[in-house]
Amino acid sequence: MNKYKNLIYNTFIFGISTFSSKILVFLLLPLYTRVLSNTDYGVVDLIVQTSNLLIPIVSLGIANGVIRFGLDKSNSSSDVFSTGLFTILGGFLIFLLLEPILSKIKYVSDYTALIYIFVLMSSLRTLCSQFIRARKLVRLYAFEGVLSTITTISFNILYLVVLKLGINGYVLAIISSDFLSVVFLFYTAKLYKFIKFKQKEKSTPINMLKYSIPLIPSTIFWWVTNVSDRFIVAYMLGAEANGLYAISYKIPTVVTLLSSIFSEAWQLSAVSEKDAQYREKFFTNVFKSYSSLIFISASVLILSVKAITKILVSDAFYASWSYVPFLVMATSYSCLATFLGSIYFVEKKSNLSLITTFIGALVNIMLNLILIPKFGVNGAGFATFLSYAAVFVLRALNTRKFIKINCSNKKLLFNTFILLIQSTIMIFEAPHWILIEIFLFVLIFAVNLKDILINIKKLIV
Repeated sequence: MNKYKNLIYNTFIFGISTFSSKILVFLLLPLYTRVLSNTDYGVVDLIVQTSNLLIPIVSLGIANGVIRFGLDKSNSSSDVFSTGLFTILGGFLIFLLLEPILSKIKYVSDYTALIYIFVLMSSLRTLCSQFIRARKLVRLYAFEGVLSTITTISFNILYLVVLKLGINGYVLAIISSDFLSVVFLFYTAKLYKFIKFKQKEKSTPINMLKYSIPLIPSTIFWWVTNVSDRFIVAYMLGAEANGLYAISYKIPTVVTLLSSIFSEAWQLSAVSEKDAQYREKFFTNVFKSYSSLIFISASVLILSVKAITKILVSDAFYASWSYVPFLVMATSYSCLATFLGSIYFVEKKSNLSLITTFIGALVNIMLNLILIPKFGVNGAGFATFLSYAAVFVLRALNTRKFIKINCSNKKLLFNTFILLIQSTIMIFEAPHWILIEIFLFVLIFAVNLKDILINIKKLIV
């Protein structure tokens, strides 16, 4: 199969899974904003984000090793899965000893038991799903994504609407859905057959951990760049302000949705492309189309942010729309930086991923402390954008030693400038903003359409 067609096919299959799970953000927003107060949603967000921070630490980031080494046919599948499983269980036992520390964190101290269960179930689900993806069981992977969507919606209705469990119900819905996914994948894919207490190759666990462990701080720093602003907003401006800010994060996930659908398929294609002569051209062509789609999607979201927010959230959360534009820009550059991170994935250079994300996290914290007191919540959004842009620039320069991608710098700067103008006009509601926004969208669409059409032609020919 043509490598472009293969990428599109895998993107379509993974899209079924990713789209169904990501669409939850929009399907459940009306429910969350009606049954939870601004303050409750702010606390819920901190609980979930704290758990997401703990997952790579507790699991030693082994899911990264499972997908990367699982794709390498020279490794035993049982060695890969068993290493992943025993690493997670061992890490969780150690994690249990840290309860006194967790119980002292403001806002989440009353929910430590839920956080423990959340971390374990999420780690196990990620292990199972990444393993079947590494084995290229893409249809099963997609079906599990759809199943997870259905169960999550069902549990949210049960816990939040019927039982009215509030914050506890929100977290329990995620835990319950993850548990069912683990059970489903464990037996459907017969994962129990891959559990071996004796490794065929003793070097596999060591190599997986060598690859995965440097990605722990990398994941943490990425989390810091993406989430630390919410904690700073909560401490400086209060949980209610963070509730609005957390809601505003949901709308930019449309861009993340497009990115994550593509990225899962892209990893398979990137690793499979061995021909150095054509690899740079392949990576460049894909990046140009990918970045064009990202910028067009971002422009559409900024243009329509008021309407989307009005439809999806209750009146109490409507003010969150003004925080969205800068977060859309941040998410766009996060996606572009992640694409370049795939080069580290291919080359197994997890240490370089660590360095670039560390710098991004450092920039983010410094800018948050400077901009939030001066500009409030929007200062946090702009700080996040600048930090992701910094990571992208660093990776664009650093990855050239492995694969030279032509990023079309002039077009990138033009797209960024147009999005910045769109965001500013929208936030300040400048006179005739609707007409200006439409004009800017048409402009960004026209500039980016060519690269998309070029690769569509490659699929047809």
